[in-house]
Amino acid sequence: MGKVILVTGSSGLIGSEVCAYFHDKGFAVHGIDNNQRAVFFGPQGDTRWVQERLQQTLSGFEHHESDIRDRSQIMDLVGRIKPDAIVHSAAQPSHDRAADIPFDDFDTNAVGTLNLLEAARQTCAEAPFIFMSTNKVYGDRPNEIRLKELETRWDYDDPEYVHGIPETFPVDQSKHSVFGASKLAADVMVQEYGRYFGMPTCCLRGGCLTGPSHSGVELHGFLSYLTKCNIEKREYKIFGYKGKQVRDNIHSEDVAAFIHAFALAPRCGEVYNLGGGKDNSCSILEAFRMVESLTGKEQIYTYVDQNRLGDHICYYSDLRKMKAHYPKWVITKTLEETVEEIVNAWQDRIKP
Repeated sequence: MGKVILVTGSSGLIGSEVCAYFHDKGFAVHGIDNNQRAVFFGPQGDTRWVQERLQQTLSGFEHHESDIRDRSQIMDLVGRIKPDAIVHSAAQPSHDRAADIPFDDFDTNAVGTLNLLEAARQTCAEAPFIFMSTNKVYGDRPNEIRLKELETRWDYDDPEYVHGIPETFPVDQSKHSVFGASKLAADVMVQEYGRYFGMPTCCLRGGCLTGPSHSGVELHGFLSYLTKCNIEKREYKIFGYKGKQVRDNIHSEDVAAFIHAFALAPRCGEVYNLGGGKDNSCSILEAFRMVESLTGKEQIYTYVDQNRLGDHICYYSDLRKMKAHYPKWVITKTLEETVEEIVNAWQDRIKP
């Protein structure tokens, strides 16, 4: 009998990539998704098209229209499936939207995670539990690092951070956004179930996780949304920092590959900063140039001289711990290749 994986947020960018990746590895794939993204972001956030694609292309894929906030429903489902691995990527993912819906945000991100952890502990405690956390758990503390302003980006001006932000970076006494706080609560709980109960858990503190399957919207999915605006000749808004704010970007396939590496050799209560690293980082201004060079269209944008609360001026992940623990894992997609895939995907979806 083959192995079984349960993926929450299976119609999202990472969830759908993980479903396809593990299906190719011979796993029976169960996905949980109730299209809450459309509730959070409106019609442009709808992911039903991804669900339909998974059902059409992955033989044996089983979709569950479940809500991770429903404790008894999740307990019953996990107990029935008894998966060999759980990848928890369902979330209210927007830094900005969370302030308007704090109960929905916390119930989804923190309580939903606890529901899954306890269901796993009671029914399949040996199954690796991989949680898609966020770099927002560090709050705005990265902004306290000395920076230097270059022509098109900000960068760290402290040799301690030449490789980026490590997992030892402080997570408290800073402004996180309501979203960052709910994800931090979940992050710490995932660690605790690993350390206290000895369960194989890890938190993947993602930077910008991206790829051609991303349903980017203004409040979440910067590279995808920026590309969509360029192709549709719509205005993109830059919020503060002169458009020189920096993020590292990692393709969803490389995220799925690391999740697989962890599932094969899990550890208890681990934390990893999962991103593209400095080599795959860019500012908004630099992203404009990359997309323009591929589409031939000038990016239309306005500048709002006010940054988002708790937003990072510069953030890229120090990947040395990940590479030390899982030396066979490597980033296979460059930033340029990733952007080209995103451009091609939006051009296919947005027909003239």
